[in-house]
Amino acid sequence: MKETKSNYCEHCGEFHDAVRDYTAQVKVGEVVPDFEFETFHNGEVKTMSLSKLRGKWVVLVFYPADFTFVCPTELEELAKLYSKFQSANAEVISVSCDTVFTHKAWHDTSEGIRAISYPMAADPAGKLAYAFGTLIEGGEAELTPDEGLSLRGSFIIDPAGVLRSMEINDNSIGRKGSETLRKLLAAQYVESHKGQVCPASWEPGEDTLEPGLDLVGKL
Repeated sequence: MKETKSNYCEHCGEFHDAVRDYTAQVKVGEVVPDFEFETFHNGEVKTMSLSKLRGKWVVLVFYPADFTFVCPTELEELAKLYSKFQSANAEVISVSCDTVFTHKAWHDTSEGIRAISYPMAADPAGKLAYAFGTLIEGGEAELTPDEGLSLRGSFIIDPAGVLRSMEINDNSIGRKGSETLRKLLAAQYVESHKGQVCPASWEPGEDTLEPGLDLVGKL
């Protein structure tokens, strides 16, 4: 038994996992599995699927739970940027392990969440979160307060269904919506400009790079 993987508990005399490995069925550069899911969108419960979104860029934004603290700040920021995502032929979908009814209650209660016009996906069984590697699972001998919730994960999927970017954060670390938009635009640029790559902090209109031997050691 690897010491880096487990700790001995003096209370029960057992070894418990100290580090949980978050694995995902999805991988960058591969087509994501198809999923059908319910969303709360524009005051209605609607069914969506990833396959029916082919032809558009999709930004999936996983967050821990409704009626929390950091989550509304992130989701409200995305709501303010939603028109820019739409202009870039992208659909934004927030995802948590809540039900559509909890989404509606939060929408009706919170002024910031009421401003959201993108779909809010419900994943109460954790199938999406598990597939994308964000689901928090408890150990065999212990329960955690966050068990069954999702980590903060952002995923960018291209029109062919291929995962182009993924980011997973600890739940205490909020994300920046404009950075997600920047990465989407960078992914779109390199998709339409074969052979080009975007350097650090690249913004639309700035210079890109064309990898080659002539650049080796000069950057």
